[in-house]
Amino acid sequence: METVLQTKHINKYFKKPVLFHVIKDISLQINKGEFTSIMGKSGCGKSTLLYILSTMDTDYEGQLYLNNKLITGADHHTLSHLRNKHIGFVFQFHYLLSEFSVLENVMLPAKKLGELTLEEVTHNAYEKLKILNIEQLAKKRASQISGGEKQRVAIARALINNPSIIMGDEPTGNLDSHNSENVFNIFKELSEENKLSLLIVTHDEDFAKRTDRIITMEDGRIIN
Repeated sequence: METVLQTKHINKYFKKPVLFHVIKDISLQINKGEFTSIMGKSGCGKSTLLYILSTMDTDYEGQLYLNNKLITGADHHTLSHLRNKHIGFVFQFHYLLSEFSVLENVMLPAKKLGELTLEEVTHNAYEKLKILNIEQLAKKRASQISGGEKQRVAIARALINNPSIIMGDEPTGNLDSHNSENVFNIFKELSEENKLSLLIVTHDEDFAKRTDRIITMEDGRIIN
């Protein structure tokens, strides 16, 4: 199996107000095409771990590998580029720019990456909207579409640079059961047909049960 993401003995401490050991000796591996969920009670360290895995938090001990390359210790500029190119994000809140069109929102990470022409980026953005069956919304402002549609746009935006892995922090947390089901099915399809790796923090047990693997956390450790 091809490994997309790996950690070796990750530890993290919060220094204030007192020293607190929040992530304890975490070693894990995510393979290509694997759909993994992370579960655990509030405060167990799920989101903190996700921020480390996503390279946004660099204040930790241990090693983080992306596509078999050690990225721990890389400078801010390198990490920003790696993150934009290889990691797609879907959060509980969609973080779309409401004054921009749906298409423009999806294009943003690709424009930031700057590897393709505007024409190519526009074409790719349309293709991602088609995958999610929302190409008809392309010209609408983000403020004019429904909550479920906004989360699909956020997924299209996460896919625009053809990342190695999608990371989600409670991506269905704000959605009703119908839209949650839609998001799950989209993720499942991406994992099975596009061999995309997914790592999703969720409180939704029904969602987690249907993923390939559940990582359960308790008090900063992985317990299974």
